[in-house]
Amino acid sequence: MAVSSMTGFSRAQGRNDVSSWVWEVKSVNGRGLDIRCRMPGGLDHLDQPVRRRAQAIFKRGSITLNLNIERTGKEVAYRVNQAVLDEVIGLLPEIQARIPGASAPSLDGIFALRGVIETADDSIDEDDQAAFDVEILESLDAALQSLLAARQSEGERLAGILSSQLDEVAELCVEAEALTAMQPQTIRERLNRQISALIEDTPTVSEERLAQEAAVLMTKADPREELDRLKAHLEAARGLMGEDKPIGRRFDFLCQEFNREANTLCSKAADLELSRRGLALKAVIDQLREQVQNVE
Repeated sequence: MAVSSMTGFSRAQGRNDVSSWVWEVKSVNGRGLDIRCRMPGGLDHLDQPVRRRAQAIFKRGSITLNLNIERTGKEVAYRVNQAVLDEVIGLLPEIQARIPGASAPSLDGIFALRGVIETADDSIDEDDQAAFDVEILESLDAALQSLLAARQSEGERLAGILSSQLDEVAELCVEAEALTAMQPQTIRERLNRQISALIEDTPTVSEERLAQEAAVLMTKADPREELDRLKAHLEAARGLMGEDKPIGRRFDFLCQEFNREANTLCSKAADLELSRRGLALKAVIDQLREQVQNVE
């Protein structure tokens, strides 16, 4: 599985002797998998089958599935669903008690509620309904496969951007590594100043304590450890891009690790050029993480 995006759109149409319909499916970024179904009244029984089909294909993203149906045969009659209307009216006193001063809903508003108005077509039997359901779900399958293709196509474009940004991080790491080899004298001078300050503050400090403090200060001043970890994160990120499963969450975590090492590198920089490389790393890592938010 190549890198897959969470954004995409697809459309699938169908028709039979009495109806025509259109599925429109839209997917955007999401922390997990959030599926929203919008279907005409009378098809509520398809809600779970529709969700299961989407869940079988996608693991992350906010996905909206919208179905529109038009009757192409005889004119459709409508009727009021008395049970639903009674339930709505029964809730009005409770709503007004909870929200004092709330105005009563208009007749148009009540009739616009889902299920209050329904088709009065009593001619369709169970077999016809089952056949219609199959046709609707087949069209949905086509729309979902088209969405999958759109997300994969966008993912290919994303993969190119991510690879380019990882290359930039690698190049900056090489430049920073070369600069760290040139700064021992600067580190030594900083270390001498810090040790002198320590001796001044604590004149009776022992040689053993002084050696320990010097070792700690040297470790804190040497950025090579951060560069080694950055290179390890680079290798892990490139490995993720070749995996056959969703990688977005793990890639986002790696970006946080990238950023942590870049911050520490900046704090340890002993000269202006290394500071500039550290800041450039942070900028590229921010761009990388922004793109990773689109990855499934």
